[in-house]
Amino acid sequence: MRCGVVLFTSDRGIAPADAARVAEDAGFDSFAVPEHTHIPVRREAAHPGTGTAELPDDRYLRTLDPWVALATAASVTRRITLSTAVALPAEHDPITLAKTIASLDHLSGGRVVLGAGFGWNADELTDHGLPAGQRRTVLREYLEAVRALWTAEEASYEGAHVRFGPSWAWPKPVGDVPVVIGAGGTERTFAWIARSADGWLTTPRDHHLDDKVRLLRKIWQDAGREGQPRVIALAGRPDEELLAHWRSLGVTEVLFGLPDRDADEVVGYITRLGERLRLG
Repeated sequence: MRCGVVLFTSDRGIAPADAARVAEDAGFDSFAVPEHTHIPVRREAAHPGTGTAELPDDRYLRTLDPWVALATAASVTRRITLSTAVALPAEHDPITLAKTIASLDHLSGGRVVLGAGFGWNADELTDHGLPAGQRRTVLREYLEAVRALWTAEEASYEGAHVRFGPSWAWPKPVGDVPVVIGAGGTERTFAWIARSADGWLTTPRDHHLDDKVRLLRKIWQDAGREGQPRVIALAGRPDEELLAHWRSLGVTEVLFGLPDRDADEVVGYITRLGERLRLG
């Protein structure tokens, strides 16, 4: 079971490149960052954690661009996986997003994992022109279009939300860019993953994973998918018994959140966490 860290980036605190370099030195396998392009001041969408328009953290307003952040991390690391937890592809043009991710994967030597979400903040999505109630359909088409650009020598796509004729687009990713979906562990989500993604990233509200992992695997197998889906679990403080249980369930990776503190404190936290997990 791989271990990684997720930094809720902002324009204060530790820089992503510094955090990723320290995490790699401490023995972690992956480094992840989130995405919000902006937060509309007047909002109707409730935050899934608070249940209201109130945000639990002002970093939502200050989040760095994930692909720029990961590019800086790529330049100072050699081994650690670079991922998003989660990005919001539907808020971008799929052709330019495909180019951005493929370029990062090419320059980093094939280290990118795309963690994608449907987007809980409907007000944010609306500002990007997404049709109401179409988040899942739009994301599916965007991923299909992006994969076509990543794999085909002459790519084209025809959908309700994305259309382009035969096109050349390089660089291609080094290999497959895995796609994991960060969303609540429901039958509907797992059916979506089995059709269109490579695995599941839990949410902070997915506390009991046994039944959910079993359901995901059943839906995956019923859909005729080979192998097993990736399961990436968000974790709090390291609990050896819980981590051992997750490993036995088939959780493939655990992501530990980093605190919102000054750079020196975050460096110390990453180092101590790696030692506690005996990663070195």
